[in-house]
Amino acid sequence: MMSWLVKSLVLPLVLLCFWGLREGAQACKCGVLHPQQAFCLADVVIKATVIGLPAAAQCEDCSELLKVDINQTQMFKGPNKEFNAFYTAPSSAACGVNLTSDVEYVITGGLDSNGSLHVSLCNYFKWWDDLSATEKEGLVLTYQLGCDCAITRCNSVPCSSSPAECLWPDFLMEKVFRHFTCIKRSDGSCAWYRGRRQPQNGVSDIGDASL
Repeated sequence: MMSWLVKSLVLPLVLLCFWGLREGAQACKCGVLHPQQAFCLADVVIKATVIGLPAAAQCEDCSELLKVDINQTQMFKGPNKEFNAFYTAPSSAACGVNLTSDVEYVITGGLDSNGSLHVSLCNYFKWWDDLSATEKEGLVLTYQLGCDCAITRCNSVPCSSSPAECLWPDFLMEKVFRHFTCIKRSDGSCAWYRGRRQPQNGVSDIGDASL
């Protein structure tokens, strides 16, 4: 139930880009997601290197998707298959991504009815070497432990939260909580976790943010 609630609250922000385009918007607009939220919402999360870039689109309103060839090196979430390409819109205005070749990324995306991987600017993608050690740990071990928790942005003080959510105050202070993981604990409550090992019984080692 909580997983459905998180998606129902966050996914509309992610899809602002598509709604904006339907209304004739000139630029892609996406909501800000914590890396763990991007992981939980995605159908697929992989580590991959871009090995083939498509030719640039010749028009800004092209509807045909571009195919980007990749070499997948690790699967964090998704079906039991290896992806050798993903599809994206032909321009940034349509939320298309433009990644650098011969660079290893963590890439999140969605699956269509044919099982093809689609990636947009509203998905999460980042150079693998730029990830912190705890972000890499989250992808491998801990992000999945908190997908039933809500991560709620805190934009002004005081902030209040329910037991089933973690406050994300990075917009008020030094941006460090993006390197933490929101974990569901054994008593059903959620709290931020920071560490280099999988938490025992879902117990956080730093507790909830208090603002």
